[in-house]
Formats: sequence, structure tokens, C-alpha cells
Amino acid sequence: MIEPLELEFSVACPPEHAFEVWTERTSMWWPKGHSVSGEPGLTVTIESREGGRIFERTPEGVEHDWGQVTAWEPPHRLAYLWHIAWDRADATEVEITFNPEGEDGTRVAIVHSGWERFGERAPTMRDRNRAGWASLIDPYGAACVKPAA
Repeated sequence: MIEPLELEFSVACPPEHAFEVWTERTSMWWPKGHSVSGEPGLTVTIESREGGRIFERTPEGVEHDWGQVTAWEPPHRLAYLWHIAWDRADATEVEITFNPEGEDGTRVAIVHSGWERFGERAPTMRDRNRAGWASLIDPYGAACVKPAA
């Protein structure tokens, strides 16, 4: 078994807002370089229900599937199958929890598992994803402290 990736970090907002920014305002902070198309103006959608799709849509309306929601428990937990730019059969599992920290903060924990599906490529895929997740923390944290639209 290959160890899951585990990341934890804090954001300066309550869990309700942190969950909302992650799930409803993803386009605001998700780097375009971490998408299938890389197109400016793309939108990222996480459908707000168990079984919901996670996908990007280009300005021309072309959609690329990224995953499927497996747990929807606002504002504390979200889980999904993740296969951005991969075959759906190679989907890994992502679980994100949003826990109160202090008066107005949130401790975000990400556990990304299922690397065994990649066989010999598993360590490389895991390492690539570690770098990818790490690059999302600052943009996400900044989006969390911006005033609501």
C-alpha cells in the first residue's frame, strides 16, 4: 500500500465560508495551469450533491470531467473521486475536512489516496500531486479572506 498524501493548513475564515469557497467559488482561485484545457476564462464546477460532477467548462462550452462527489457534508466534509486528465478507471480518492480553528479560522485537511491504481507509476503520480496540492494552498487561502461578492 502506498501512503496517502496528507496536507493540513489554516485559512482565515470560518468553516462555512471555507467550504463555500472550495465548492462554489473554485474558479476564483483554482490555477488555470491545473486544468485540462488551461484556457483563460474557464469555470470549475463542483455539483453540490453526492454523485455530482466535478468539471471544467471553457468559454466555448467544452466540458472536461475531473471527478465525482462521493460525500457532501457542508460545511465540514467533502470527498470525491479525482481523475483530472486521467482515465476515470484510474480515479483516486480525495477527502477534505474543514474544522473550526480559533475564533474565525478553519483547519483544512486533505487526504488523497488510491495511488495503487497506477502500479509502478504510483510514487511518481503521488509526488506530482503533492506538488500540485501545495501550489493550491496560497491562492485558496487568499480567496478565503476576500470579501463575499
